[in-house]
Amino acid sequence: MRAWIGIFLVVGLGLAGCAPTTVVTVDGTPTTGRAKIYRIGGNDTAKIQFRMLDSVNALRAAAGLPALDLDGSLNAAAVTHANDMSLQNRPWHFGSDGSSPIDRVSRAGYPGNLKGELISETYETELETLAAWMEQPDTRRVVMDPEAVHMGLGWKQEKNGKIWWTMVTGGDGAAVIPAPNPIPNI
Repeated sequence: MRAWIGIFLVVGLGLAGCAPTTVVTVDGTPTTGRAKIYRIGGNDTAKIQFRMLDSVNALRAAAGLPALDLDGSLNAAAVTHANDMSLQNRPWHFGSDGSSPIDRVSRAGYPGNLKGELISETYETELETLAAWMEQPDTRRVVMDPEAVHMGLGWKQEKNGKIWWTMVTGGDGAAVIPAPNPIPNI
């Protein structure tokens, strides 16, 4: 009897693993697949960037803050870092070459100053990621910074569906580069 229960259990679990679930694409079209994964297509860049920009600006407008403009150089800095985080397989603000967010924004040719960088390693959509950022005070401050005037958004989606998100905000004026710590006189 125990053998039959074991066989039914194995067969049942095997069949449960075969049940298709929904894969959601950027335009919201459900398709059949093996897991619920948000798939980003090659032609979805503008849709995602403007959907995020519109959402950020709606949050800012509700708080009486000025709208941000999408900036191509900040987009480039964000994409560069998202790709690098994927290669390093860790979400953090330093590049594999030791670069900081300030370095990446400068290299991308942004004429203003860096206001903030947000990162995420997730399987969630851009709007779910924004909602998570808004729940934490430190990341919320980057989205709602009253001195920010530009935004860039980039991502890298891996074959398994994991998405490395990077959002960068910038302000007017020359880039602010922190002075090195002085070496104490000995």
